Amino acid sequence: MMRKFVIATDTASDLPEQYYTEHDIVAIRLGFNMDGVLYEGEDGAHMDVKEFYAKLREGSMPTTFQVSPEQTKRTLAPILASGHDILVVAFSSGLSGTYNSYLVAARDLAKEYPDRKILVTDSLCASLGEGLLVDYVVKKADTGAELEEVFNYAEALKQHICHYFTVDNLFHLKRGGRVSATTAVIGTMLKIKPVLHVDHEGHLIPIGKAMGRKKSISALVDHMKELQILDYDDPIFISHGDCEEDVEYLVSLLKTSFGERKLFINQIGSVIGTHSGAGTLAVFFRGKRR
Repeated sequence: MMRKFVIATDTASDLPEQYYTEHDIVAIRLGFNMDGVLYEGEDGAHMDVKEFYAKLREGSMPTTFQVSPEQTKRTLAPILASGHDILVVAFSSGLSGTYNSYLVAARDLAKEYPDRKILVTDSLCASLGEGLLVDYVVKKADTGAELEEVFNYAEALKQHICHYFTVDNLFHLKRGGRVSATTAVIGTMLKIKPVLHVDHEGHLIPIGKAMGRKKSISALVDHMKELQILDYDDPIFISHGDCEEDVEYLVSLLKTSFGERKLFINQIGSVIGTHSGAGTLAVFFRGKRR
């Protein structure tokens, strides 16, 4: 490996543990509270993602918390102390204060380790959208590119990481203030499924709706047809909230429209899943614009 610095990200990127290990990525762990118990984060208990979605469906209402500057410093200081510089790819500032925590930590660590560099890019991405940006960053870094070059690459690329979601349950969007209570009730009765994306400021924005699940999944592919600028080696990332049959349907549509492609599929983790709910389905790809 020719990488000249350490890459760090957070678990809002929804990459599997194996990915972090295989690519030597430091994962800063976000956490959540459910039924009075602290999970994940720095010191929380572990909960399997399947169990998490089962509890959501049973009515549990988890809450999340952002990474603190102190947790960030505890994670990153040993890396700087060992003589390595760091590039941090952060969860969207449009959805969390985690990015600001990284900035505070980076400022403090710069004073403690003046001979080292720590750069933080606000991905303006979430879930495997953030994961897709990390994947591009890893590939760029592994060419031997310098820290500043890879940082600038990430800054330029992030506005081309497209996120398109549909959700199965409008009440999770209502909790987050994305739709009104009336919209949630009526939409559920009529089986209206919203289509959302993450905009250029990193906010989750509803952009349309479809009557029924299959039409909402087709709408994801329609947006991709309009925006994608995929080269042969560009991967397509898919994340889901425990809805594997819907993933299979999405994959079949993608193969029909784009042929055989590199697909990377993973569950939406507990932190993002707290806000999106079970049954969320998302596709991420490189596009002309967000």
